Amino acid sequence: MRYSYLSALSVLIVVLLIAVPLVANSFWLVQIGAQTFIYGIIALGLTLLAGCGGMVSLAQMTVAGFAGYLVSILGINSVNLGLDWPWPMVVLSAITVATVFGTLIGLLSVRTDGIYTIMITLAIATGFFYFTRQNYSIFNGFTGYSGIKAPVVAGIDLREPAYFYYLSLMMAAVSFFSIAYLVRSNFGIALQGLRDNARRMEALGFHVVAHRILTYSIASILAAVGGVLMVWMNGRIDSASIGVGPTIDILVMAIIGGLGHPIGAFIGALIFTLSDNFAINLIDHERFNTVIGSVFLAIVLFSPDGVIGWWRCWFKIGGASD
Repeated sequence: MRYSYLSALSVLIVVLLIAVPLVANSFWLVQIGAQTFIYGIIALGLTLLAGCGGMVSLAQMTVAGFAGYLVSILGINSVNLGLDWPWPMVVLSAITVATVFGTLIGLLSVRTDGIYTIMITLAIATGFFYFTRQNYSIFNGFTGYSGIKAPVVAGIDLREPAYFYYLSLMMAAVSFFSIAYLVRSNFGIALQGLRDNARRMEALGFHVVAHRILTYSIASILAAVGGVLMVWMNGRIDSASIGVGPTIDILVMAIIGGLGHPIGAFIGALIFTLSDNFAINLIDHERFNTVIGSVFLAIVLFSPDGVIGWWRCWFKIGGASD
């Protein structure tokens, strides 16, 4: 009964997500829907790194921002007009180079663990933030780039809210199912073993460093995809997009949703996005951090496994049987 209930619920959620453009306006499609999917994709990489691999990286938004900057520079923008490459080359180059960038971050981080991994990745994120803010020849300094637009593909204008919503939904679905499969694969099981006892796994013949670097690469691909969608959605990118605040926000989303569960990244992103957009209706928007901080504190204190943990607890209390 339990599995049939969950299957029916999953089908209902999928149907609702597909039907949203039929009833929602552009605000709900882009500012809530698409933004949730994009944040979720970026946070999903952190879920893989931290939840499965035990590596808490604060560089996910940095990689996403790097991909966004590449889209601005290689494509078209309103500042220096960009290089005007065809959009497929822009997207492929942005994802590829950003993935290499994220892998290099992994090379610097994989031999550490715990607080040291957090500090190294935070230092990289902070350094990149200040570099983009102060560099005008490549990143256009404090102003950044604006006028970036999603392409028109086969006559479909991805700048239209409904089409952009479906694009973000599709990429989120592909990302989610890919990571859900990866977590259950031999690689994912080995990664969880490395998280729990790296020395024992190394004694069994597993290459600890190689597994961890590959995990950083996979997480970087997710961040890069999210970065491309993010710059298309906002139409601009600047150093503020990759500051310490947005960097920490990704960690908050992953923890709120449930760091050990792929779907938790999207649940956390939804809660964060709703709070960000509607906190002004409860208190002054400048106090948004108070709202999200309170939610974060409640999660950490009462359900270390995030909202997923609450759901599982409620499900057991509800008396659903197998």
